[in-house]
Amino acid sequence: MGTLKAFFKENKKIALGFSGGVDSVYLLFTAKKYGADVRAYFVKTPFQPAFEYNDAVKAAQFVGVELNVIELDILSYKEVAANPESRCYYCKRHIFDAICRRAAADGLDVIIDGTNASDNADERPGMRALKELEVRSPLRECGLTKSDIRRLSKDAGLFTWNKPSYACLATRIPTGERITRELLAKIEKSEDVLSKLGFSDFRIRYFHGAARIQLKDFEMQKALEKRAEIIEKLQLYFNDIFIDMRSR
Repeated sequence: MGTLKAFFKENKKIALGFSGGVDSVYLLFTAKKYGADVRAYFVKTPFQPAFEYNDAVKAAQFVGVELNVIELDILSYKEVAANPESRCYYCKRHIFDAICRRAAADGLDVIIDGTNASDNADERPGMRALKELEVRSPLRECGLTKSDIRRLSKDAGLFTWNKPSYACLATRIPTGERITRELLAKIEKSEDVLSKLGFSDFRIRYFHGAARIQLKDFEMQKALEKRAEIIEKLQLYFNDIFIDMRSR
């Protein structure tokens, strides 16, 4: 099993699919550290909330690499908007197609992403898209797990080292329920409300027209204490609000 240093010494011109999350930020930092000519590409779609984009901008500036933003209307693809079980595959395929085209125009032929050794390839349909497009995953190739990356990120002084894992807004909508910009916006604004109320690791799931809040155990009591305020603010977006008493 190789090392990131060896990977970036061997692959000098790199295009990184960049999300602003723990894994991709550490990968960008390491590529720069080991002297690779790396470009970070953030594909902006309605599936990413504003804070993810802001984190990506902040992280790229911290590392000292220009952030290349690609605007993509992901909902224009009917196989994504219809939200079938294979949505993640199609979404990942279109996103990395866009990155590959831009990278090729920029003279880069090695495309990488932040998949790590903790990610189960068998359970992630998006992995098939990466394989088909020959996108490489150095963290996975080098056997680095999520806990390894958090530890190394902390040592490197990266602000993302303890950032909670985040799944795109489309995952909040049940399979088979059509995805619209309006529904995504309601979910994003509702999650922003919870964030401003002091919650840090949660999801709001769309469930038969209602908002179903999923929390970690340690934040459950706070949710009960702030129940009235949560209901008042979230009713701007959803008529019915439920707190899922099973921990997330």
